[in-house]
Amino acid sequence: MPKYINILPDRVINKIAAGEVIQRPESAVKELIENSIDAGSSEITLIIKDSGKSLIQVIDNGSGMYPEDAEICFIRHSTSKIISENDLDSIHTLGFRGEALASMAAVAQIELKTRTEDNELGTFIRIENSKIIESYPIACEKGTSISVKNIYYNTPARRNFLKSDATELKHIIDCFLRFCISYPEIKFNLINNETKIYQFDKSDYLQRILQVFKNQKKEDLIYFSESLDFIEIKGFICKPHFLKKNRGEQFLFLNRRYIQNRMINHAISSSFESVAKVSGYPFYVMYLTIDPSKVDVNVHPAKLEVKFDDERGIYHIVSSVIKKALAESDLTTELNFSNSEIGFGFQKQLTEAVKERKNNFVGSSSSLFKGYSDSPKINYTINDYKRIFGGDSDKEESNTDQVGFLTFEAQDYSEKNSTTEGQIMPQNVWQIQEKYIVAKISSGILIIDQHVAHERILYEKALKFQKTKIPLTQQLLFPITIDLSPVDFQIVKELMEDLKNLGFEIKIFSDTSIVLEGIPSDVKLGNEQNILKEIIYDIRNNREPEIDKKDYLARTFACKAAIKFGDILSPKEMITLIDQLFATEIPYVCPHGRPVLIKISIDELDKKFGRK
Repeated sequence: MPKYINILPDRVINKIAAGEVIQRPESAVKELIENSIDAGSSEITLIIKDSGKSLIQVIDNGSGMYPEDAEICFIRHSTSKIISENDLDSIHTLGFRGEALASMAAVAQIELKTRTEDNELGTFIRIENSKIIESYPIACEKGTSISVKNIYYNTPARRNFLKSDATELKHIIDCFLRFCISYPEIKFNLINNETKIYQFDKSDYLQRILQVFKNQKKEDLIYFSESLDFIEIKGFICKPHFLKKNRGEQFLFLNRRYIQNRMINHAISSSFESVAKVSGYPFYVMYLTIDPSKVDVNVHPAKLEVKFDDERGIYHIVSSVIKKALAESDLTTELNFSNSEIGFGFQKQLTEAVKERKNNFVGSSSSLFKGYSDSPKINYTINDYKRIFGGDSDKEESNTDQVGFLTFEAQDYSEKNSTTEGQIMPQNVWQIQEKYIVAKISSGILIIDQHVAHERILYEKALKFQKTKIPLTQQLLFPITIDLSPVDFQIVKELMEDLKNLGFEIKIFSDTSIVLEGIPSDVKLGNEQNILKEIIYDIRNNREPEIDKKDYLARTFACKAAIKFGDILSPKEMITLIDQLFATEIPYVCPHGRPVLIKISIDELDKKFGRK
C-alpha cells in the first residue's frame, strides 16, 4: 500500500518552527536581549547592519555559559529557566521555552562567544543549518556575545517577505527602546551600521523615560503608584492636555515583560473620560508586578499576550489607580484660595477633610483587595459624607435645610457685610442667563457652569452610594405607577439593585409596570418619572462595555438629575453648589469631561482693558 504520511526531518521541523518564533529581525533582537537580561547583565549592546538582515549582534556582561551548556543551548527546548511543568506556574524570567536559539540556528549563521566569571577561557561556537561547524576555547570578556548573520539566508522565500530597511529598522528600535524603558538600571547601547544611535546610562524610571522620549517633559507627566497584596502598579501618564492622535506611545509591562492587553488599555483610556472631553490617546508607561501564579504568559508565540486570573478585578484596580492619579493632579488653573479670602465656606476643616479623602482615594491595600470587583473609585465613608455635606456625623439630626435642588448647611446669610472668616456674601455671587455662576475671588473672577458642576457632585455621590449601599431616599407621598415596554421592564429588573443603591425604591407591579415609591434625595420632586425613564433609555442604548455598568449608571443619573440651564438659583443655592463642588475629588470637569469652571485673573482683565 502507498505511504502518504511522513515524519519530517529535524532540519525541516526547525525551519517551520523558526517561522513562528523568528518572524522578522526584530524577533531575534527581542529573544537575544531577553536572554541577556535573564543572565543578570548590567550592560547590553545591540549592533545591527542592514536593518538586521546582515547582522544582529547582542553583547552583554552577564553570567555567561560553560562550554557544555554553550553546545546544547541551540538544541530545541533546551533551557536553563525551567525544569518541570510545575515551573510554568511561577515563571520569573523573560525566556523559558528554549525555542529561540534553535530557531535562529535554523535560519541564520550563528557565532557565539561566552565565558563565565570562574573560567579563564571562554567558548567559541559557529553554527549553520542547526549544526555546529566549529567549537573551541577562546579568550573573551565575561558574558556572552551572539551574532546572527544573514538571517533567512537558507529560506530565500521568507527573506523576500521582509519589509524595507526603514520598516525593519523601526521595528528593531521599538523593541530595543521597550527594554530600555523596562530596565533603567541596565546600560543600553545601540549601534546601527557602525554608528551609535542610542546610549543610555543607568538611571531611574523617570529619567530613562525622559531620555527615550525627548518630547516629554517632567511637568507634563503624572506619577502613580499603588501596592496591594498580589499586585503592584506604578508608572507615568500624561496630563489630559497632551493626549496623542495615535496609540504609538503606550507601554504596558507585566513583571517587566512588555505585553499588549486591550482590557487594561481600555481601563486606562476610559479613566481619562472624566477629565478630558477632547479625543485622543494618553501617553503612558505602566509597570505591573503580579504574582506569576495569577497570570499565564504562555499563550502567545512572542509572549505579547497574557491571561489574568481575574481580568475584571485587574481592570477595576487599574482604573481606580489612574483615576486617583488624575484626581490628585493639578489639571486646571490654580485657584489659590486662602483662609483670608472668600473661600465659599471652604474652610480649613473642610479642606483637610477633602485632602484626607483624596489621600485615601483607593484605600488601604487590604480594603481594595477585598473590594476591587465592586469598582472601587471613591473610597470615602458615610461619616465623611455627613461631615462634609450634612453636618456632624455623630449627631442623629443633620443641621441642613433643603432649598430647591441643593442641600446646604444652615447659616445666616444676611445682606450685610460680614467679617466671618471663609464666608461668601450673597452680593458676591451672580447667576448669568440662568446658566453660569460668577463669583469674586481675590485673584479675579470664577465662572462656573451650574449644570456640569451639579453633575460632578451627583456623580461622586452616586459612586459613593453604590459602594456603601447606604443611599439617601425621599419617600413619595403618592407612589407612581409606570408602564414600560417589555425591553425597558427587563432593564429595570436587571438594574433593580443598582437603582436601589442610587436611592430609587421600586416595586414590580405587573409584567410590564413598576411602582416608584421613593427617589434619590437629589431628584427634584415632579421630575422623578422623567429622570427614571431617561436613565432607562440611556442604558438601553449604551454601547459602552458592560464592565463599566456602575460608572455609566452613575454618570447617567448625574446628568439627568442635575440642575439645568434655565433653572434659577438663589444666592444660598449658588453658595451651596460651589461649596459642594470643591468638596469633590475632581471639581474642574464633569463626569463626561466637560469643563466645570474657568478663572479670569485680574492680570488678564488688566491686559484686556489696556492697563498693562
